[in-house]
Amino acid sequence: MIRIAGGGLLKGSLPFGRVLTKSRVSSLSAMASSAGGDHSSAGEYAAYYVTVPSKEMGAKIAKSLLNDKLAACVNIIPGVESYYWWDSKIESDPELLLMIKSRASLLESITAKVKEVHEYHTPEVISVPIIGGNPQYLKSIGESTRADQQ
Repeated sequence: MIRIAGGGLLKGSLPFGRVLTKSRVSSLSAMASSAGGDHSSAGEYAAYYVTVPSKEMGAKIAKSLLNDKLAACVNIIPGVESYYWWDSKIESDPELLLMIKSRASLLESITAKVKEVHEYHTPEVISVPIIGGNPQYLKSIGESTRADQQ
């Protein structure tokens, strides 16, 4: 959850610890607008990233999210090599990346579901706001997912 300077909260995250201000949201929307596409739903939808050790685990999480109407679409992207700190040393493992398209408001439910199903003790769940895109596709995200946390 990101606290917007000047009040309000936005569920999601920004890379590299950037502060999301209302002017930054306007700036991002303006930059995206100059590139074309619909931005009327900026902040309503998000792409979530989750790494998994196998295609089977990815499919299990994807189906669970889809069955609970927490995701409109889940891509399983192979060929990821993850490097990370573990027990004070750098480790690496081959993984797959799930790219989950959903509502930004479902961050808590998506995180809870991933933690319930995932075999990792502390699974990665990262949310990135979608600031624009194909209006029909964005509409389909809303139509395919539930509107509240439940």
